[in-house]
Amino acid sequence: MHESTTNLRTLIASMSPVLNQERVAFVSLALGERAPEGIPGSAIIGTFREQEGLTVFVELGVAERFNLQISFRAAWITLLLRSDLTSAGLTALFSGALGAVGISCNVVAATYHDHIFVPLEAADDAMCVLEQLQRDAANQSGTTLQ
Repeated sequence: MHESTTNLRTLIASMSPVLNQERVAFVSLALGERAPEGIPGSAIIGTFREQEGLTVFVELGVAERFNLQISFRAAWITLLLRSDLTSAGLTALFSGALGAVGISCNVVAATYHDHIFVPLEAADDAMCVLEQLQRDAANQSGTTLQ
């Protein structure tokens, strides 16, 4: 148990959150529905298929330009840490820290990095929380970060 706790602390101490410039819109398309013609593929950040439809993460400006129905406007934070997809507890720790100060988050664990989507107006506060969480973990583990 102690080893996994130490590993988790090391993960948190080295997560290196970065606020991406792109603002993100969550939109939903019916299954089988095509995205409007003209949306550049490079504007699509990701998708997730659910029973009710296809959720598309797309650059906010593009979603607005194409008059897509936006369900959530988000700031996009990437953790530069390359964590193993089987690591346990990382998401729970940072989402718990954000939740403790009233910041909701939607998380995508991709192959190389974790991506956190928070309300636009909470972006700076979310970064402060994540950076403090990283500093606290680094101080507890004796890790020095740049």
